[in-house]
Amino acid sequence: MSEHKIKNIVIVGGGTAGWMAAAAMSKLLYDNEINIQLVESEEIGTVGVGEATIPHILYFNRLLGIEENDFVKSTNATFKLGIEFVDWAKKGDSYIHPFGPYGMDMEGLHFHHMWLRQQQAGNAKPIDEFNLQILAAREGKFQRAQPNLKGSPLSTISYAFQFDALLYAKRLKDFATSKGVNRIEGKITQVHQHQENGHIKSVELENGQTIEGDLFIDCSGFRGLLIEQTLNSGYDDWSQYLPCDRAIAVATEKLDEITPYTKATAKSAGWQWRIPLQSRTGNGHVYCSKFMSDEEALNNLKADLNSEPISEPNFLRFKAGIRKNPWNKNVVSLGLASGFLEPLESTSIHLIQTAIARLMTNFPDKLFNQHDINYYNERTRLEYEQVRDFLILHYKATSRNDSPFWHYCRTMDIPDSLQQRIDIYKENGRLYRHDNELFNHVSWFAVFNGQGIHPKRYNPVADMLPEDELSLRMDEIHSVTQKCLNAMPTHKQFIDKYCKATT
Repeated sequence: MSEHKIKNIVIVGGGTAGWMAAAAMSKLLYDNEINIQLVESEEIGTVGVGEATIPHILYFNRLLGIEENDFVKSTNATFKLGIEFVDWAKKGDSYIHPFGPYGMDMEGLHFHHMWLRQQQAGNAKPIDEFNLQILAAREGKFQRAQPNLKGSPLSTISYAFQFDALLYAKRLKDFATSKGVNRIEGKITQVHQHQENGHIKSVELENGQTIEGDLFIDCSGFRGLLIEQTLNSGYDDWSQYLPCDRAIAVATEKLDEITPYTKATAKSAGWQWRIPLQSRTGNGHVYCSKFMSDEEALNNLKADLNSEPISEPNFLRFKAGIRKNPWNKNVVSLGLASGFLEPLESTSIHLIQTAIARLMTNFPDKLFNQHDINYYNERTRLEYEQVRDFLILHYKATSRNDSPFWHYCRTMDIPDSLQQRIDIYKENGRLYRHDNELFNHVSWFAVFNGQGIHPKRYNPVADMLPEDELSLRMDEIHSVTQKCLNAMPTHKQFIDKYCKATT
């Protein structure tokens, strides 16, 4: 058995994906016989813009033993309770997709069914008033969950971070190298394969150095140096559903008010992001080149900046989709090398994280069992498709018809999997979570409701609760949520007290 053991792992490319892989593997593969090397070139660089995340990153940091306050300080981070979507359903509209729940589930039903019952009877309070994360985001407040307060909205607070991706990669790099990962500086000029099976044998650097490996992790970004340029794994193009294919990123000075949420504002041919950090503000414009030129997109972005630019514009090109085989032979692709889904719901780091977890669950030996590889690829594709459908909903569920781009999105064909969700929800408000997918019923409800898709009915089990009892419960939930909000410190007060950046 030992002769088949993986002993040399080569990670091609640094950045967030490469160093996340290096950090996780150096933590989990605590075996002196396993050698992990990471090859990156300072000349090539990485896509280093401000990153917003979703709550799952907390688990990754805990795995590495990274203390949270220290993490926030070292990455100039702020806290994130959700994402505000402006002008998506129609101009003038705004809603927040929160990370935490609405109200409290009752009688075995999701809370939104009880709210729909009251709403259709004409006596419901606004749904946002039952969500502590939304109320706190609107008022610029934040605190961590207090799990000891069972039954309180304060026990259900879920949050993520807005941080500097380059500083996070540096933090991961320091962790990984302290665990024995060997960083090699250099540009890869050739890739060598085994003649008998086509597996990658080694990569050769510009200086002539050759680095051999048993398992290669491709974190080379969009170009996919190993997974695509060498192994020709193929790419499934999803741009018919997600037509945006360009982005411009610009950093600006920090804002006076650092909001505990990310903002995504719909524009005539795409959308713009705003990510507030302690040290600066991340801004970007994601757009479709069929409907807008680079120059027009840049001018639009500049016109909407809330503070002075401190970086030159960074132009990015991409195509929504996924590699046909994210794991091919002895190469596993991560991050942009494996596929791309635009950052509308801040899923990029999460998809790296789950891919690493999936790889560790199916960690190979030198025989590279094809059944394991097939399973990995099937689960990876399913996860991408589920996230893809959620993103498509933001574009499809709109009444905007003020530009050719929005007319296309409103009338485009969508995957059957998404159409089924929409049809079921429109009838009776039912929401399902398949295969432990990333976005749960709270997320789907937030976007459905926020973008004007309302069900005709609700789950009939909701009618089993007497009306006066329902009213009492709803009033109590509303009152307790407001009291919790009043007790919370501001986002700035919390950061200043626990995790203010020193630089």
